[in-house]
Amino acid sequence: MSDMIKITLPDGSIRDVAYGTTPADIAASIGPGLAKAAIAARVDGELRDITRPLTGDSNLALITNKDEADALELARHDFAHVLAEAVQSIFPGTQITFGPATSDGFYYDFAPAADRGPFTDEDLPLIEEEMRRIIKADKPLIREVWSREDLIKRWQNDGENFKAEWAGELPQGEEISVYWSGKPDEAGAWMDMCRGPHLPSTGKLDAAAFKLMRVSGAYWRGDQKNAQLTRIYGTGWLNKKQLNEHLHRLEEAAKRDHRKLGAEMDLFHLQSEAQGSVFWHPKGYIMWRALEAYMRRKLDASGYREVKTPQLMDVRQWEKSGHWGKYSENMFAVPDEVPDADGEGPVIQGNADMMALKPMNCPAHILIFRQGIKSYRDLPIRMAEFGCCHRNEPHGALHGIMRVRQFTQDDAHIFCREDQLIQEIVDFCDLLDGVYRELGFEKYEIKLALRPDTRFGSDEMWDKAEQDLRDAVKAAGRDTEEYGWEELPNEGAFYAPKLEFHLTDAIGRTWQCGTIQADTVLPERLDASYVGEDGERHRPIMLHRAVLGTFERFLGIMIEHYAGKMPVWLAPVQAVVATIVTDANAAAEAAIKKLQSAGIRVEGDLRNEKINYKVREHSLKKVPYLLVIGNREAEEGTVAIRTLGEQGQKIMPLDEAISMLQKVSTPPDLV
Repeated sequence: MSDMIKITLPDGSIRDVAYGTTPADIAASIGPGLAKAAIAARVDGELRDITRPLTGDSNLALITNKDEADALELARHDFAHVLAEAVQSIFPGTQITFGPATSDGFYYDFAPAADRGPFTDEDLPLIEEEMRRIIKADKPLIREVWSREDLIKRWQNDGENFKAEWAGELPQGEEISVYWSGKPDEAGAWMDMCRGPHLPSTGKLDAAAFKLMRVSGAYWRGDQKNAQLTRIYGTGWLNKKQLNEHLHRLEEAAKRDHRKLGAEMDLFHLQSEAQGSVFWHPKGYIMWRALEAYMRRKLDASGYREVKTPQLMDVRQWEKSGHWGKYSENMFAVPDEVPDADGEGPVIQGNADMMALKPMNCPAHILIFRQGIKSYRDLPIRMAEFGCCHRNEPHGALHGIMRVRQFTQDDAHIFCREDQLIQEIVDFCDLLDGVYRELGFEKYEIKLALRPDTRFGSDEMWDKAEQDLRDAVKAAGRDTEEYGWEELPNEGAFYAPKLEFHLTDAIGRTWQCGTIQADTVLPERLDASYVGEDGERHRPIMLHRAVLGTFERFLGIMIEHYAGKMPVWLAPVQAVVATIVTDANAAAEAAIKKLQSAGIRVEGDLRNEKINYKVREHSLKKVPYLLVIGNREAEEGTVAIRTLGEQGQKIMPLDEAISMLQKVSTPPDLV
């Protein structure tokens, strides 16, 4: 073995260093500023501890806090370890299990000592205080490799039954690493089993950049048959400014919660008698219908033909498509016969006697496509459906109207020839772009979800389908930083790769809504074909696509994006006519009729209440315009208009107010 190795830096320069040199040594050799700023390293693309020795020729990139994605992942991982150390320091006898980083923080699962019971939110301030002490102590984080036998023995001696169990099940031959917080031979050192990497020391964390958020129950390995644990969640950032910005976003999100606003605005409700399904109230359904009508106009203008397909289909159809084998646990299935008059049910002879509620529309659309002979001249066929679907989501995964069991997609499938594929995807990208911008979402990103490990079709088919999507995004001019272009390994559907469209809302959250998939698997499995110019049968390419995704979820996103202050064309009540005195009631009633005749969604408030009370009440209900009529307005044929979110009022003739309201309430595609 050579005593020297070659290290290639990002600028292409090469350094000859001694075997066992660490990235920290190389940072120090470059300069004291980098030595202080460097927190980790990428060695041949792998994120590693900055103190881990280099053992061969390598490409090396030093990581600092400017590399925010890597730095945040490291910090959150370390916050989780510091949390576990703090809990065991304060509450001896607590067993540790797992503690990963999350998208905005970290958590750790604990088995509290039997004599104290689960942790509660009241314990969090004390734990936070201990975490800050550990961080300020700047304890070195030291990696060691242990044998399986020694590690299991250590865990058993320490009473760490969960860790001992897990260590015993790690694959034979796998290197097992542990990390010490503090020098192993010094009092107060703490250890956890972990692949790493970690920061060089606890002091690299900002003690003011984390907050413990809540406590919940959990189960060992996520299985409710196993021991119950206590999970402590925290949020962690690189500095206090980032933490404060995150906490502000959470406050804004709480104010914008679609469930809270849905109740205040009387839009919908949810209840246990229909888990995962939405009860739409008249005002909420007005919004639904307005959005549906908007999307229908967009589809009609883009050459789509709308269809309607059955809710129930024979399970054998889902077996042919492949959904039953891949998705049956998420499908609702029922016997094909009902019990007879004596209450005797049918004898089920396997799947042949079962019907299933559709979780998606694609197989049914192929069955429509197969009716009659299709020629190459007929393509592309763009088949759309506002299809109601059902998926058996776990109770714990349900969330308001954002994640439900019954939902309606703005679904469509495009059957096209190979030479039409790129243009169809480009046209879809343009359609989606126009819809998002008209609905108030100026920013969105495009991701390419690549083949999953379990899939149908050959590698050659997947190679081509993935490349077609890349080429289409490039042809659409959207494979750029502006659109956050990124490829996501192992995220595609089992039958096709897909483009995902992630929009950004008013407070910076991202939501994956639109999607388009290029599929040759289902046309093959369900025998869809057309007659080509050569007179032979050919398989069409099937593009699965949605712009909004589901109406329920998209309306929930819009409610939160606009904090309930919907665009006037979508607002369930666009204006309220309110009186100051009862003498103005007749004028108000006449104004209401005139507004209704002009197509304005209007309500009246003629109650004997003070006008300030009425203003507050209708502001809470997010009514865009309040038209106030008193004695003077009644005599002059005017109204005093108050606009939601603005101070003061504007006096104008009623007819002028009606013209203004008609203009602002026109859907964006009809302006």
